[in-house]
Amino acid sequence: MITKAFILGAGLGTRLRPLTDVLPKPLVPVFHEPMANYALRHCQAAGIKEFAINTHHIPEAWQQAYPDGSFHGSPLSFFHEPVLLETGGGIRNISAFIGDDPILVYNGDILTDIDIGKLIAHHQASGNIATLALRSSGQNCNVNIEGDQITDMRNLLGDIPGTHQFTGIYCIEPEILKLIPDEQVTSIVPAFIQLIKQHKLGAIVLDQGDWFDIGNPDAYREVHEHLRSGRNDAIHPDASIHPSAQVDAASCIIGPKAVIEAGAKLTDTIVWPAATVSEGSIHEGAIVTSS
Repeated sequence: MITKAFILGAGLGTRLRPLTDVLPKPLVPVFHEPMANYALRHCQAAGIKEFAINTHHIPEAWQQAYPDGSFHGSPLSFFHEPVLLETGGGIRNISAFIGDDPILVYNGDILTDIDIGKLIAHHQASGNIATLALRSSGQNCNVNIEGDQITDMRNLLGDIPGTHQFTGIYCIEPEILKLIPDEQVTSIVPAFIQLIKQHKLGAIVLDQGDWFDIGNPDAYREVHEHLRSGRNDAIHPDASIHPSAQVDAASCIIGPKAVIEAGAKLTDTIVWPAATVSEGSIHEGAIVTSS
């Protein structure tokens, strides 16, 4: 079994600004808790026992989010990148964590419940050096496949339009480290292209389940509306709301330890955990952060 995962947490999250001016993108709260928690639980449910996480932007926020260096019993090893290394460089930077083991790689800016257990099983049975989880539709279909093998990405080997969307989740064997260029800052894509040529880059299409790329504030709001369905804690019980405040419970999401002061009026607004909405302020269609 694959029991190690690498959560990609070092990106700048520029498309999600101004929210990422306050926190690294994977730590931006999604329905009361850091986005990264969803990825960590998802991986644990598939048998992952320990995690590496790379950091760059506001690295101290990770220590604040996980002060004991663990998540529900799984140790978290942080690898800080003073210079953003990109995905290939980031994987090479955790080579000591990888050792001789295969690992699961998981982009830290997605929210999904696709069956990554199927991905892991498919990879381990395939003999491939890497296996990517794909969707058969999406806004960025730039991967080509034949059967369960990838034949091109981003039209780097041909000019046939791509047919599948990469989910940002994949399995790799430690042998891939030999294919990552020596340059400090490098993408993983050149290694994937080499694997395509060797017929060692596999694919599994996982269309069942939800998959969200939380890339901008509109997508951020969309995923909250999706998560609201079937839940009754949009207004967290640990939030403090003054009796004279007016909060539209049907459209607002208020995080734990948030404080809504006297006379405030909120409609269609997301309030982060521990954030304060000032006295008499009016918010409609807003996101109130904790800083």
